[in-house]
Parts: sequence; structure tokens; C-alpha cells
Amino acid sequence: KETKRERKKETKKKERERERERSKERKKKERKKERKRERKRERRKQRRKKERARKKEGKKERKKERKKERERKRKKERKEER
Repeated sequence: KETKRERKKETKKKERERERERSKERKKKERKKERKRERKRERRKQRRKKERARKKEGKKERKKERKKERERKRKKERKEER
């Protein structure tokens, strides 16, 4: 037959074990959340990168257009001078 002290010891042991399990679960959940946050951050970063590239491309296109337009005007002016 168990004594009161032994039962108490056993109870404490079980409680510690349960706490250890809970702690593991908490850490697991936290890691999962962190990974999710990280993926979200990464996607946002990629989206911004693409957006910047698109913007830059548009800028280049407009610059080319302006250059072509200037060329056309020059040609027109030269024709008129003759």
C-alpha cells in the first residue's frame, strides 16, 4: 500500500510530465506561427520586388518613347528647313 508521501511524489511527477508536454505543444505552435509569419514576410518582399521591377520597366519604356518622339520632331524640323 502506498503512503501519502509516495502518492504526493507520484502526483508531482505526473504534473511535471504534463507541464513538459504542454510546454512542447506551446513551442510547436509558436514555431508554426513563426514559420507562417516568415512565409508571409517573404511573399510581401517578393511582391514589392516585382512591383519595383515593373515600375522601373515602365519608366524605361516611357524614356524610350520620349526619345523616339524627340527624334521624330528633329527629323520633321530638318525636313522643314530644306
